[in-house]
Amino acid sequence: MTPRRARRPRPPAWTATLTWKAAVFIAVMCCALAALLGTLVHVSVTGQTVRDAREKALSRLAGVTRAYEAGEPLPPFAGLDPAGLPEPLRRLTARGERGTMITDHEGRPTMWAAGPADGHALAVRVDHSVGAGTIDALDRSIVGSSVLAIAATLAVGVAAVTRVTRRLHATAQVARRITAGDLDARVDDPRTKDPRRPQDEVATVSGALDTMASSLQRKLQSEQRFTADVAHELRTPLTGLSAAAELLPEGRPAELVRDRVRAMRGLTEDLLEISRLDARNETVDLAVHELGPVVERSVRASGTATEVRIVRDATVETDRRRLERVLGNLVANAHRHGRPPVVVTVDGATVAVRDHGPGYPEYLLSSGPQRFRTESGGKGHGLGLTIAAGQAEVIGAQLVFANVPDGGGAEARIRLPEYVRFTTHDDPET
Repeated sequence: MTPRRARRPRPPAWTATLTWKAAVFIAVMCCALAALLGTLVHVSVTGQTVRDAREKALSRLAGVTRAYEAGEPLPPFAGLDPAGLPEPLRRLTARGERGTMITDHEGRPTMWAAGPADGHALAVRVDHSVGAGTIDALDRSIVGSSVLAIAATLAVGVAAVTRVTRRLHATAQVARRITAGDLDARVDDPRTKDPRRPQDEVATVSGALDTMASSLQRKLQSEQRFTADVAHELRTPLTGLSAAAELLPEGRPAELVRDRVRAMRGLTEDLLEISRLDARNETVDLAVHELGPVVERSVRASGTATEVRIVRDATVETDRRRLERVLGNLVANAHRHGRPPVVVTVDGATVAVRDHGPGYPEYLLSSGPQRFRTESGGKGHGLGLTIAAGQAEVIGAQLVFANVPDGGGAEARIRLPEYVRFTTHDDPET
């Protein structure tokens, strides 16, 4: 049995934000710069301090050497082969050379200088505590100032990046509103209104989004006006044509003419309804209804052999006329493009309309219903599902199209907002 590979833990979502990445980048760069400058200052000051101490120690060694050669007594800080003399200096003097070295002597930093003298090591020591303390104080100052500089730079950098990301979030929010259908949404970045002001990249994106939204709004409004105008203009000749068709003598030609006139009138009414939905000026008459009886009444009005199953009834707050329009279109589409049996199931606030045909086409599942497009062999203009989706959006319902696995047919599922009745202790029914 192959062992399952353990999943790597997913990092938090905030680590992918631009503010977080900019903060990490600024912090890393500040730390690197502070470390580089601190190292350079530390090396420079330490080198200068050590050089001064070495020169002082060698100067003392020269004076002590002259005193030793003159037979004068040696000062307390000098001596022959003194205790504590570093071993590397002993070996150096044994080779007849002079040298210096810093070590701890009796718990204090000490600079030693030693040279050969009659087969011995003549050495002097210089207290290096002040120099070492200066270097330690400098290191602490470098660390403290670096921390303060990094914190200040990080705060300023994050504030600057946050201003940019806030504008980006506002632009993204407007883009989402446009996607949801609010074509009046605009970013209105003040940097794009005055052409004399220099524009950054965010202002360029905001201006491009506003221009795109305005162009899209003009085109959609033009299409909506065209659809509405065509539907209105067709109404008058169709009314006359319908009246003229009623005057034709009975027979097969008259039936064909009347059938085509009815189809044209239905198409015209559908176009008018779509134009009203596109204009988004529909008013909703909300009321509380029992969902089961509404569904049964809508199915009976369709005049089709459709089975209704009520698994669990629910109380919903909706526009009954628009809901019946949605259900009627879904049932009609199931009979026109699917195969029987067609079953409408009520389960709580969800209504499912299922047929046993070939299922919905792929374009509809991926992009939703499209007007004047149908890939089945039945009659239709692809407007029924488009109207159903538009009316469902108006009443605040969620309409989902799916195919039942293993060739089980197509299923449209509409989820309505369920009405919740609040009761109090004063209610006699409680």
